[in-house]
Amino acid sequence: MRVIFRLTIFTKKYWGWLLLAFLALVASAGFNLIIPRMMGDAIDTALSSGERSFLFVAAGIIIGAGLLRGVAEFGNRFLAEAVSQKVAYDIRNAIFNQLQRLSFAYHDQAQTGQLMSRATVDVEAIRMFFGMGLIGILQLVIMLVAISVILLVLNWQLALLTLAFMPAIAWRAVTVSARLRPMWLRIQELMAALGTILEESLTGIRVVKAFSRQKEEGQKFADQAKVLYDEHISIARIQAFNMPLMAFLIALPTAVILWYGGRQVMDGTLTVGEVTQFILYVGLLVMPVRRLGFMANMVSRTFSSGQRIFEILDVESAVKEKPDAIELGRVEGLVSFENVGFSYDAVSPTVSNINFTAQPGELVALLGGSGSGKSTVASLVSRFYDVTGGRITLDGTDIRDVTLASLRNNIGISQQDIFLFSNSIKNNIAYGAVGATMEQIEAASKAAHLHEFIVGLPDGYETWVGERGLTLSGGEKQRLAIARTLLINPGVLILDDSMSSVDAETETLIRQALARLIVGRTTFIITHRLPIIKNADLILMLDQGQIIEMGKHDELMARGGLYYNTFQSQLLTAAGTGDNLIEE
Repeated sequence: MRVIFRLTIFTKKYWGWLLLAFLALVASAGFNLIIPRMMGDAIDTALSSGERSFLFVAAGIIIGAGLLRGVAEFGNRFLAEAVSQKVAYDIRNAIFNQLQRLSFAYHDQAQTGQLMSRATVDVEAIRMFFGMGLIGILQLVIMLVAISVILLVLNWQLALLTLAFMPAIAWRAVTVSARLRPMWLRIQELMAALGTILEESLTGIRVVKAFSRQKEEGQKFADQAKVLYDEHISIARIQAFNMPLMAFLIALPTAVILWYGGRQVMDGTLTVGEVTQFILYVGLLVMPVRRLGFMANMVSRTFSSGQRIFEILDVESAVKEKPDAIELGRVEGLVSFENVGFSYDAVSPTVSNINFTAQPGELVALLGGSGSGKSTVASLVSRFYDVTGGRITLDGTDIRDVTLASLRNNIGISQQDIFLFSNSIKNNIAYGAVGATMEQIEAASKAAHLHEFIVGLPDGYETWVGERGLTLSGGEKQRLAIARTLLINPGVLILDDSMSSVDAETETLIRQALARLIVGRTTFIITHRLPIIKNADLILMLDQGQIIEMGKHDELMARGGLYYNTFQSQLLTAAGTGDNLIEE
């Protein structure tokens, strides 16, 4: 129950609303309890006195009590639902904010479908518990205690016989709840897995169609849906058996009342009105007790959902900001790697013994084959991951000693896998610089040689970009990403093969623009483009996570090592243009 208790902490801010809901619940229960008493007294009085007028008075009182009960029930339902919606709102925000805080190390392992399921399906299950389940449990407790006391006062022998069935009913509800709990957990996991398949299939729909894999993807989805269906059927089978059994157990007290109570009426120790009260009070317990299985089921599902949500909320980010972290002002761009090591899995090192210094304004080219560690080195500069050995300094300050926001505000990144939001081109460019003026946005676009393309569109800068930027070509997305990076005016630039999807003419234009814009900025570029490599101030040749060679182009060519061989193979596969990145 620790999970349920932790979830109730989210209601702490709304204790006033909960108190009003509870008071409305008590009032509703109170008016509910008045009605059987009035009916029993009315029957006994009418039978003993023969006065029919009292029946009309009692009927009026019962109608009034029913109206007041309805008002109280409305207040109870509305306030409970309002609190449940507020709690769901807070939990969704807590999940989203936690996911934003977690480092790349977490997102590298997490499945998008699983995360989306927990932020939607699981939160909705918790909302239903606070909207109906919690109130239902309180209502059952109040009614059970109050009716038990009333029945004991009326006739303790008949009351004991009637209430003797309640432990069996409660035991059955608890047993079913314990059995359903792991099944609901599995269902939620299966729904998340199904969501992952759907998300991947829709995101990669072009690949699916290009390789004619629609049938196979459909079968994969159907197989997963069948597993989910079977689990739901298993739960339905349990519930289908449990509900009639609960109804039978509830019918037994009524039979006892008619048998034992009827005998007492005939013996004159119990009145007809009192027997009627017994039947009506037990009837009041029928609905909440019949819902006991439903509420037990809801508690089980809430427990499972809460468990899955706290698996996210309890995760500690691998990259943490120190409590006394300092704000980093505008940096000059002196970047130093001092014996840096890093591993994704804490077992095999991804990079090790990385030592170099990039002076302010220098262009550093990172080369190496796939898996050599060049992208990892670039990611460590922005502290997307924390080093597992050594340290990285920016202007002499360890990047772990500064706030993450101030660090990343000084670093502009243009990644190879460009992500654009479903928004206007203008807002995509200004994503990292919310207060940017239109003039600044246009200047960044012109620098990336994108302005003429944008103004040629029907809606210009207000043109809507499709999901993930699918309405733009690869080269257009690359240039937009460069404009977005340049707009924040960073002291350090990281370009991850930012010209991989542009034609030769566009590449030349972008390189000419970058030649002006990298002045005064330390720039790291991951590329195999020969003109850029030749003019870099520092070339880092990586292999198997280590710097094999380091220096300028002429120095490395003279050594005749790995860089020389790589450069020669590049010349064989693609003729060098001879253009300089930094023009004379």
